[in-house]
Amino acid sequence: MLERDYLEIEGFQTEVVADGEKAETAALSGGYDLILLDLMLPGRSGYEICRRIRDQVDVPILMVTARTESVDKIRGLGLGADDYIGKPFDPAELVARVKSHLFRYQRLTGGRSEDDGVIQVGDLRIFPQSWKVFKGDREIKMPNREFELLKFLAENPNIVFSKEQLFERIWGYDYVGDSATVTVHVGRIRDKIEDDSAHPKVIETVWGAGYRLNRT
Repeated sequence: MLERDYLEIEGFQTEVVADGEKAETAALSGGYDLILLDLMLPGRSGYEICRRIRDQVDVPILMVTARTESVDKIRGLGLGADDYIGKPFDPAELVARVKSHLFRYQRLTGGRSEDDGVIQVGDLRIFPQSWKVFKGDREIKMPNREFELLKFLAENPNIVFSKEQLFERIWGYDYVGDSATVTVHVGRIRDKIEDDSAHPKVIETVWGAGYRLNRT
């Protein structure tokens, strides 16, 4: 398998599981630093596997898909994937994506001790160093992109940022994607932190301008 060869040349230990059910079992074991998830695995929907992984395991998920429609990509991101790469792709690009996500994840999760720089937004508490979010006494699990986006907005409250500005800040100029990704992630964050995600009060949409986190 060419992709595995490229990753192992770069020093990564890899394991390939070709069956959907076995892949889900392996992924949920918690024994991996990153998961490349092909959405077309036999035996189990890749989207269902993605959802199960995100619900139970804190690990970067990179979707691998032959589908090119935006709705398929948005659906995968909406279920918790951190990124996607469409087939056919350059194996060197895959290696670069893997390195980028591992570096970002390790930077965010390194040193998970509680910190004094907690950000309070209503009943929401954000711990920047330990990468934790609490709503009241309940911890909210957030993948790295969601956490970075929420943290950035919370650190810059009451300021309107366009989708393009947020995309450039969180995903970077060299990311292969578009600002629609921001909309997906804001929706996922709202589902977790808002009392009523259909009528959000923490992260507000400023029509024609962007998003603003309200903090008094």
